[in-house]
Amino acid sequence: MFHGTITEELTSHEEWSHYNENIREDQKDFVFVKFNGLHLKSMENLQSYISLRVCIFSNNFLTDIHPLQSCIKLIKLDLHGNQIKNLPDTKFWSGLKNLKLLYLHDNGFAKLKNICVLSACPSLIALTVFDCPVSLKKGYRHVLVNSIWPLKALDHHVISDEEIIQNWHLPERFKACNHRLFFNFCPALRKEKRKHSEV
Repeated sequence: MFHGTITEELTSHEEWSHYNENIREDQKDFVFVKFNGLHLKSMENLQSYISLRVCIFSNNFLTDIHPLQSCIKLIKLDLHGNQIKNLPDTKFWSGLKNLKLLYLHDNGFAKLKNICVLSACPSLIALTVFDCPVSLKKGYRHVLVNSIWPLKALDHHVISDEEIIQNWHLPERFKACNHRLFFNFCPALRKEKRKHSEV
């Protein structure tokens, strides 16, 4: 079950074996990849996926995301449920000019400065960092909201004006994290329930 890398997973999987000859040529044309829960430790060879727009690498054992640097057309990146503790520098994020959705929840980020590098990402409008050690720090929302200017939603809530403008107190319905500002932009994956008929 444990394969460790993308290439090993693709080439060893029975359903994919007939694609082995052309897989390296076609990687540059992929716009969507989903490697969810495959116990991957590496994103090796991902730099050849230059047309990639949606990348789902959730629930693996990743610690380094530098191979994504050449995937400059990314719009959605899901890295939740990995073992990432540090993000690449601002140069990496400034190259992802189209990235709008970034899911980083359930990782090992402990310092706000590791997340604040995302301020270089010019189009980032939605971010998740809940279930990370950094989300337990007092005022983490305030710091992130005021560091990442284009951000519109953080951890299931639309950003309130009260979070942006310091010492401005709004009515309860407009306060930060109010239930009226709840927005689930990363719904859980649903497994289809199969109905078994009795014979």
